[in-house]
Amino acid sequence: MTSGTTSGRAALQERRYRILVTGYAISSYGTFLNVVALSLYVYAVTDRALAVGVFMAVRLAAGFVAGLAVVAVLARWSAKGVMFWANVAQAAALLLLVLAPDGFRTGTLFAVSAVVGASGTLFMVTLRSSIPDMVGEGRHTWANSLMVSGRSMAMVAGFASSGVVVSLLGYTAAFLVDMATFLVCALTVLLLPMPLSPARGGDESDGGSDSEKGSEKDGQGRRRRVPAALVALGTVPVLGLMVALRGIDALGSSSHNAALPVYSTELDADNPAVFVSVFWCVWALGNVLVQQVLQRYTKRTGRSVGALGFGLGTIAMSGTFILAFAGLPWAATVVVALLAGAADGLTEVSYTSHLQTLPNPLRTHAFGLSATVENLGFGVGMIVVAAALDVFTPLSVVGVAHGAAIVLALVYVARVLRGRRAQEAEPGSDVPGSDVPESDVPGSHEPRSDEPGSDEREGESGAGPARGGHRDGAEVSGG
Repeated sequence: MTSGTTSGRAALQERRYRILVTGYAISSYGTFLNVVALSLYVYAVTDRALAVGVFMAVRLAAGFVAGLAVVAVLARWSAKGVMFWANVAQAAALLLLVLAPDGFRTGTLFAVSAVVGASGTLFMVTLRSSIPDMVGEGRHTWANSLMVSGRSMAMVAGFASSGVVVSLLGYTAAFLVDMATFLVCALTVLLLPMPLSPARGGDESDGGSDSEKGSEKDGQGRRRRVPAALVALGTVPVLGLMVALRGIDALGSSSHNAALPVYSTELDADNPAVFVSVFWCVWALGNVLVQQVLQRYTKRTGRSVGALGFGLGTIAMSGTFILAFAGLPWAATVVVALLAGAADGLTEVSYTSHLQTLPNPLRTHAFGLSATVENLGFGVGMIVVAAALDVFTPLSVVGVAHGAAIVLALVYVARVLRGRRAQEAEPGSDVPGSDVPESDVPGSHEPRSDEPGSDEREGESGAGPARGGHRDGAEVSGG
């Protein structure tokens, strides 16, 4: 294959992926708009605050179940098909809500909650696990960074405009806008150079063989399957700690999400929305800025932030969120919010990029398990935190929740450092004496997908995490 052909294909991949991210950002705007609109609408229809909590619980429970089922779904449907129909399902659910008669609106609301929760999880797990196939090896950090940047800007726009849209145009208009954003995202999915119809017949067998690695025989000699998600954890031991840290981080996220309105009201009872709005806008700015830094760092050095970046980023993020409730002056709080957004963006990109280094069958299992754990952590956290805020101060509640994340992150960092030292001590280690092992450098064993002759060399060596090469999971294990 000529250099021009390879370069042209890489350019096409990047262009199609940018279009998809644009569609995802647009649908994210609608999602964050509806986070506000749907919550207000549930309260307006039911006149009960408990109903709002149940609505969120249904959404999170549906996401939890979808995380468990995503591997089975992807075994029967193509990734493109899952992403397309996930968006269409959410648009259809919102249309159903708009058309529902008055007597059926309460039931329809909870059906919409379940569809949005399940479809959103299916879309995100599929997107994240498919990024290596969309952009090629060695482009994970850039692709994830672009995705997180789009979502962060959409979050600010969605939250900022929700009050205006609902107040001036009404709930129906808000739901129709959100429906349109999902349809736009579905159209961008159709542009992907991937098959829409099921074309993963080989994946099932692959997934089965991986699962069989963890199979055991019962007393009668029959093979008993161990869940493939657990096989993934066993294949890469530190992955279990990584996913657990992500779950505790989700619990921490529930604490500051629930505590922000309470704390903002304590600061200014007449204008409680001011602090929340400013905090999230500055947070998003920090998130977007760090993505620009990560993209330039990766392009200049050819390295990812590494497994260590995930742990250190989690510590920094949790620490800054605790400081946000410490009653600091406005100027200091703005800086804290900026740092919190930057640290959050760093952990998101590094975590997603590391899971993407797993071979394809395990990668999907890992992302599905991660989504399940994150939904569980956030859902349980919202219940526990809501009760705790009736008794304790926002600072103490957030301090305990994010403090637990800091403790587990310290354990994780120690594990990664110990793994790196062990790797460097081995004869013939990849990068002797380096603080960043070669397994943390995208493309260290295989060329970038846009380099001349990359296909031919990959075919010869068999390298590359998505192809089951000898670097499978190396970045995740940290050594």
